[in-house]
Amino acid sequence: MLFQLAWKNIWRNKTRSLVVMGSVVVGLWAGAFIIAYVFGMIEQRLKDAVENEVSHLQLHHPEFDKDNEVKYFIPNGSDAFSSIQEDQRIKAASARVVVFGMVASAQNSTGGKFIGVLPASENRVTGLEEKLTQGSYFEHDSKNRVIIGERLAEKLKVKLRSKIVLTFQDTTGSITAGAFRIIGLYKTYNSTYDETNIFVRAPDLSRLLGTDLQYHEVAMLLQDPESLEAIKSELGAQFTDTTVESWKELSPELGLMIDSFDQYMIVFIIIIMLALSFGIVNTMLMAVLERVREIGMLMAVGMNRIRVFGMIFLETLLLVLLASPIGLCLAYITIQYLGSTGMDLSGLYQEGYAAYGFKSYIYPKLEDIYYLRIMIMVTITALLASIYPAFTAVRLNPVTAIRKI
Repeated sequence: MLFQLAWKNIWRNKTRSLVVMGSVVVGLWAGAFIIAYVFGMIEQRLKDAVENEVSHLQLHHPEFDKDNEVKYFIPNGSDAFSSIQEDQRIKAASARVVVFGMVASAQNSTGGKFIGVLPASENRVTGLEEKLTQGSYFEHDSKNRVIIGERLAEKLKVKLRSKIVLTFQDTTGSITAGAFRIIGLYKTYNSTYDETNIFVRAPDLSRLLGTDLQYHEVAMLLQDPESLEAIKSELGAQFTDTTVESWKELSPELGLMIDSFDQYMIVFIIIIMLALSFGIVNTMLMAVLERVREIGMLMAVGMNRIRVFGMIFLETLLLVLLASPIGLCLAYITIQYLGSTGMDLSGLYQEGYAAYGFKSYIYPKLEDIYYLRIMIMVTITALLASIYPAFTAVRLNPVTAIRKI
């Protein structure tokens, strides 16, 4: 009977009830969509960072990461690289010579990271050839050829066929330099990456370092990313005189972003629920104050305070629970549609997103567990929001309430 009474009460003022339900629907739709939008951004950032920048795993000399000194080559790097390539769990691997120094043109100069690559294996790991916007990949064996990012080309005021000079320290600590001709320009989603990473052939860089072909780094993509920790442990045991690092260790800020996502989203949901709760409390309190005489009569004819409390409690809960599935269904439909078609924000945020390594084409995504979490938090919000209006109702004095007109 109490349920029937609460159901009739919420439809006595349809406009007010529909406004409350509308605010819950819009709030849940917007909240779920924003969470999916952020989740999609982070997932895309992780995918691109792994495929283009850090890979799943990297192998280095234990001292190399400290100061990036060129003398710290991977012990028996060629043998290690060959062994890794033969591992069926490794999708692709690339051995690199890595040097930090200055790059200069006739117009300008800046710092850069010089990456000596084996063209075929590097392309399998990072797909560098596909990112070229001008020129060609390392198709011939010509010496001292270089591929740079479009952003760096703009900064140095150079173009295809221009010459740039790479200056750095060799293994003895002496300054060495080499002139390289630009054969290609590339562009990725990450403008900072484009501005600092310069690709040359590994033998060309080794020759300037004054060494035979040795490697500072071996980058690996895995067939199954879920087996990352197991493969990392096995490689660490196999190559005991090296350091094996995962993408989380190579890019700690990205790892922190992924690990903290759940906490950030829970805080975000709580903020949305608080905003909704104020609207619900205000509306239900207004409904109680408008029905002071009616509630007083109910109490006078025998309805106890617990039942009055339960009636107001049920009215609030019904309003929210009616609206919540609608809001979540709308959010699900929107997320599924935009998750398949994508959101092109290149006209608004391309440069801003690129500065932080994000693509401007976003595919919202939300795991099913988050819909359940949102529903649970909405229910808790409804329960908490009903307490004050219901408590106000049970505090009414029946005689005083009946006298009010």
